Amino acid sequence: MIENPFITYGYESADYFCDRKTETTELVTLLTNGNHTALISPRRMGKTGLIHHCFAQKEIQDHYYTFLIDIYATKNLQDMVYRMGQAIVNRLKPRGQAAIDGFLRFVTSLRTGISFDGQGNASWNIGLGDITSPDFTLEEIFNYLKAADKRCIVAIDEFQSIADYPEQNIEELMRTYVQQCRNAVFIFSGSQKSMMSEMFSSPARPFYQSVSLMFLKPVALSEYESFAKRHFEHAEKHITNDAVKAIYERFDGTTWYMQKVLNQLFATKDEVNETDVNSAVEQIVNQNEEAYKDVLYQLTARQRDLLVAVSREGKARQITGSSFIKRHHLASASSVQKSAKALIEKQLLTHQQGIYEVYDKFMEEWLNKG
Repeated sequence: MIENPFITYGYESADYFCDRKTETTELVTLLTNGNHTALISPRRMGKTGLIHHCFAQKEIQDHYYTFLIDIYATKNLQDMVYRMGQAIVNRLKPRGQAAIDGFLRFVTSLRTGISFDGQGNASWNIGLGDITSPDFTLEEIFNYLKAADKRCIVAIDEFQSIADYPEQNIEELMRTYVQQCRNAVFIFSGSQKSMMSEMFSSPARPFYQSVSLMFLKPVALSEYESFAKRHFEHAEKHITNDAVKAIYERFDGTTWYMQKVLNQLFATKDEVNETDVNSAVEQIVNQNEEAYKDVLYQLTARQRDLLVAVSREGKARQITGSSFIKRHHLASASSVQKSAKALIEKQLLTHQQGIYEVYDKFMEEWLNKG
């Protein structure tokens, strides 16, 4: 048993995973029947947790090798190949030196960067600059997947990142390798809905009609109420349904925020009602205040003004319109447009279907305190 049942990072076990029964069944069925899948939802909705949960299901655990590769911070093909190699090696480590040797028989370009101690434990000693021919190493990685002695499931998280790589035809390259790799099935997970939808639904793009689409929505409020009450009661504590509902409505049911606030309440209170939610959120915001100040300090005055304006609106629309600009005393439509682009690139704003929001909802709470 862990000290706090409301996990805020990683995956522990089914006991600490809230609901997603329908989504788990759907994704496991797709994968075990050979369907590549694009899993799409806003960040922090629980895509990665769902992938881990599916990988833990017996029908996958017993018959597949599973790999999860996060390419969120990658900027080019070299970055992506580095992350893929590192993730596969880390996943193979518990299976011992023989498993990693099997990988290195195919991925010879990484052989000199992986060493073993006296107990056969592997060390990843490869720097990004050591990936000198990323297209060749990528081909080697796919050759390993093709030859593996069990079927493989490979999840690539934040897959839309490849659309911004400077190299030409990365989507075409990946589509070709995936199509030729009959021994593996892929999950392409992404948080930018419009970009992911375009990649997989446009006839002009290489991955058109090559995957099944899954759009992940918030867990139902009733499920979160049951989940929260069960864990509080197991620890001889109590939380009201109204308290869970207050968190749910405040953060639109987004999984990570639900978990974070419940984690804070579980750590600090034995009896939790709706009035305790404000203080828990305030405590979390205060813990991050210095980091938020640093972020604001690095922005231009116009970027700060726009970030505050969007936080005041919550869900801002038509931000270059005269009404929005006058209401928030902003400079001009062109400066708002320029600032919005910069804030989106800095991951401080999101833009989906014409709606702008502050990415970090705790930061939004902090901005609205001023």
